[in-house]
Amino acid sequence: MTAYKPGVFEEDLQYIYDNATAVFSALKGQRLFITGGTGFFGKWLLESLLWANSNKGLNIEICVLTRSIDKFSQEHPRFATAPSLSFIEGDIRDFSFPNSQFSHIIHAATEASVSLNQEQPEVMFDVTTQGTRRVLEFAEQCGCQRFLLTSSGAVYGKQPAAMTHVKEDHNGAPDPLSPTSAYGEGKRVSEWLCATKNQTSDLQAVVARCFAFVGPFLPLDGAFAVGNFINDGLNDETIVVKGDGTPMRSYLYSADLVVWLLTLLVKGQPGEAYNVGSDIDLSIAELAERTSQAFENCEFKVVSQAEPGALPQRYVPDVSKAKKNFGLTVGIDFDEALKRTIAWHQSYPRRSGTL
Repeated sequence: MTAYKPGVFEEDLQYIYDNATAVFSALKGQRLFITGGTGFFGKWLLESLLWANSNKGLNIEICVLTRSIDKFSQEHPRFATAPSLSFIEGDIRDFSFPNSQFSHIIHAATEASVSLNQEQPEVMFDVTTQGTRRVLEFAEQCGCQRFLLTSSGAVYGKQPAAMTHVKEDHNGAPDPLSPTSAYGEGKRVSEWLCATKNQTSDLQAVVARCFAFVGPFLPLDGAFAVGNFINDGLNDETIVVKGDGTPMRSYLYSADLVVWLLTLLVKGQPGEAYNVGSDIDLSIAELAERTSQAFENCEFKVVSQAEPGALPQRYVPDVSKAKKNFGLTVGIDFDEALKRTIAWHQSYPRRSGTL
């Protein structure tokens, strides 16, 4: 068997396998269909599954839906030539169903694109909801047993300032009068579609409500503060917090993310939603400071002053449900996660098309 040459650190992939060995064993010889394979989640899932195939002989067959096979192959040649990995081409909203059976589906398409959400909210909503409906239809046709939807903490709407960690039973919701609620509302509808399919078919659909993450493959020029701060450090620029730095966030490392997602795919209770993320929070100002410390000589500054007495905006999950039910943990702390992410960007070609 030819060893798979990963585009991330071997220690991360070994960590994932060691912390999800039983899950990988359950997937041995199974056939997986994955949407969103070119995104942050998708790349990490592919890295982990292909590494497990190569090093543990699991013989997991993986099929990825992509809008352009040629573009994907050019940008990620390692994936394009990997054994046990195939592709179908199409739009998530109307792709033609392959004439194949799949035991598991991970629906990870529809990224949290701030620009699309703000500039074309109707497109964002349609891609999210129609895409989920289409994948669920395919799941029923292809004999899928287990289905994982990667949803978002955005389904809760604005987290109450007095609520330090939001639980799965919080009944908040995005503002229906705000066009920029398209992403959150789309994810809510997607969850409802999964719940409906659970009742009307034999499909076992589970929902992962994902929060914020850090790790290799995370975009450095998008809407993610941690990515922007790392990008500043890599370019020897001052890390600038454009607001007052008080919003609270938490970050789960990508290796832990894969452990959590695969565990929920295999073990999650159908019809249930589970928060996925870290419950160890820090402010955006603290995030900037700790990122600057990781680069040693990098400076940071906060542009605005906080309003006295105001409670900070929060986006932090309560993950006690996943911890209690499946023993999942935040195994890699934030400073170590930051260190590994920076080291990856310094060690691997950036935007070279070779990853």
